Amino acid sequence: MSEIYPYLKYVEKNLHFENVNLKDLALKEGTPLYVYSKNALLYWFNEFDSAFREINHITCFAVKSCSNVNILSILREAGAGADTVSAGEIFRSLTAGIDPKKIVFAGVGKREDEIEYAIEKDILLINVESESELKTVEKVAGKLQKNVSIAFRVNPEVDAGTHPYISTGLKTSKFGINYEEAIDLYKLAANSKWLNPKGIHFHIGSQITDISAFEEAAKKIANLVKELHSIGIEIEYFDAGGGLGINYNPSIPPIPSKALAEKLIPIVKEIGCTLILEPGRRISGNAGILLTKVIYVKERDEKLFYIVDAGMNDLSRPSLYKAYHHIVPVEEKNGIVKKADVVGPICETGDILAEGRELPELKEGDVIAVLSAGAYGFSMSSNYNSRPRAAEILVDSNTYRIIRQRETLGDLIARETLPPVK
Repeated sequence: MSEIYPYLKYVEKNLHFENVNLKDLALKEGTPLYVYSKNALLYWFNEFDSAFREINHITCFAVKSCSNVNILSILREAGAGADTVSAGEIFRSLTAGIDPKKIVFAGVGKREDEIEYAIEKDILLINVESESELKTVEKVAGKLQKNVSIAFRVNPEVDAGTHPYISTGLKTSKFGINYEEAIDLYKLAANSKWLNPKGIHFHIGSQITDISAFEEAAKKIANLVKELHSIGIEIEYFDAGGGLGINYNPSIPPIPSKALAEKLIPIVKEIGCTLILEPGRRISGNAGILLTKVIYVKERDEKLFYIVDAGMNDLSRPSLYKAYHHIVPVEEKNGIVKKADVVGPICETGDILAEGRELPELKEGDVIAVLSAGAYGFSMSSNYNSRPRAAEILVDSNTYRIIRQRETLGDLIARETLPPVK
C-alpha cells in the first residue's frame, strides 16, 4: 500500500495486516477494534534504533504512546528501554520485563508516592522538572536512605514547529527548567547527600518533522554539558527527548531516522555521553490501525455522513488536534468517490474522525480502517458516554491473539460502590 505501512496490503481486494484478513477479523472480534502488527513494530524499532548503532545509546520507547504490556514486551525483546511519565507506566514497563536500568521517569507533576516507587525500583534516571520537585526527590531519597540518579529537564527554548499542544521545549511550557537556572540547580543537586546528577534531559515536542529543531536544541544542551563538566559535574547521559514525526498521509514518504542520527551523533560524541532517545509514535504509530464499522449512512442538505461505531472516546486525536488519519475500506472498492464526513456516535459536535474526506462510496455494514492509529489511539481512549473501550489485537504473520479484551457493560461500573438496595 505504501512504504509507511510495510505490512498492510490488499490481497484479492481484501485488506490484510501481515497475513490476517481484516474483514474476517472484524466480523469475528467485532468493532471498534485496535489491531497491531508485531513485525511492523519491529520494523520501525529497528529502523530507528539501528540509525544510532555507532554510539552508546538506549532507545527508550515512550510508553504513553502505546502502553499495552504485550507491545512493551515485544520492544523489550528487541532491546528497548522505557520513557515513562507515571508510576503506572513504570509498573507496565517492569511487568513487560524491561530492565529498570533502561527506564527513565519524566513528568512535571510527579507525586511523592510515584517518586518513592521509582526510587525503590532503582530505575536509571528521574528527570527533575523544577526546584520544588528536586527538594521532594531529595526528601524521599533521604527517607528511603537510597542514593538516586537524576537528570534535569532543561528547556532549550527551541520551537519544534509542531502543534502547540504537543510542543514542550519553550519557556512558556509547563515542562522543565529554564536554561539560565540549570547550573545553579545542578550545583544544588551535586551538594546533596542523596542526589547524583548524572544526566541532562531536553524534550522539544512530539510529531517533529523538522530535524534542524532537534539539532539546534541538542547543540544548546551540549554546551551546557560542557559547562557542567568544567565545574566538575560529570554528566553521563544525554537524553534527547522529543518524538521524530511520522507521516499520516501515505502519499508522503517517511523521514529516515538516519537523518536525525546524522545530526545528533557528532554532538554526543564530542561530549562523551551515552545518548538516550525517546521515540513513541515513530515506532508504534504506523504499526497499528483502528477498525470501525459504518452503522448508518446519512445525507442532508447535500452533505454526506458516514456514521461509524468508533468515536472520539476511541480515537481522540482528530477531535483534539484536528489530526489527519488516512481511511481506507477493508474491501477494496473501485468507481464512485464521494466527499463525506466520517463521524462517531458520541454526543459531541466535535466527534469527527474525518471531515470533507474523499472516500469510496460506502454502505451500512462496511468496515473501514483508520490508519496510523497505533500511537495515542487506545492509550488516550476513554469511557466517555459510558462506552466500553475497544479490544486490542496483535497479528503475527497469519495468526493473531487478543492482547486486551473488549470491555463489557459490567466493566463500566466494576470499581463503583453501588447504592444500597431498599
